[in-house]
Amino acid sequence: MHRFYLPPAQCQESTLILTGREAHHGLHVLRLREGEQVVVLDGAGHEHLCEAQALRRNAIQLAVIQKNFIPPLPYQITLLQAIPKGRVFEDILQKATELGVSRIVPLLSERVVMHLAAEKSAHKLEKWKGVVIEAIKQCGSAWLPQVDAPISTTAYLARDEKFELPLIASLQGGRQHPREWFRRFYSKFQRLPRSVGIWIGPEGDFTPAELSAATTAGALPITLGPLVLRSETAAVYCLSALNYELQCPSP
Repeated sequence: MHRFYLPPAQCQESTLILTGREAHHGLHVLRLREGEQVVVLDGAGHEHLCEAQALRRNAIQLAVIQKNFIPPLPYQITLLQAIPKGRVFEDILQKATELGVSRIVPLLSERVVMHLAAEKSAHKLEKWKGVVIEAIKQCGSAWLPQVDAPISTTAYLARDEKFELPLIASLQGGRQHPREWFRRFYSKFQRLPRSVGIWIGPEGDFTPAELSAATTAGALPITLGPLVLRSETAAVYCLSALNYELQCPSP
């Protein structure tokens, strides 16, 4: 069944209207017909089963047949991702959404110099939000991840945000397998963490200064195995491993 997205404010009535890109996709790509059933996601946990009522030139009118609430996962994963070179970050956003992250923080790291003017940063942020919207439509998630504006590692650390289990992928010494940190957490609290933050560096890893600052703030270094992974591969590796651990009854 085809999926569409509308923000929560536009999903309050028994009739929903698709316009813009969503309408264009439904009319000219999917070629919807009157009477066809579709799903509309609002990104805030609601799934609307609808029937196409009227197909106009630039809009689709949908009648809501059923509204379901999908509970969020019992844990929240925040991906603190250094922005890599090129357009790889969009692939990371897509895969992170498919792997159930609740929030993505794009980091401006020292090894990948990127200066974004306010206007350009806002444009990129809107584009990134579009990527995660397309990703929830593809995978069927009822929850839209939050995508923050790009921020330097120093400025982010100054916020002093806390996670029950903060982890950082590292190529440097003092690392543990992710399961070891989960085992220690479970041994101490007799439950799995409800919030996990995972730092992923750029190509070449975070600088020693960045790593030191993150670990001083509480991040626990983890190893991703004996091979050096690209940034996008490391993100998928870590998020897959975290979901595996968090969905187990116990470590």
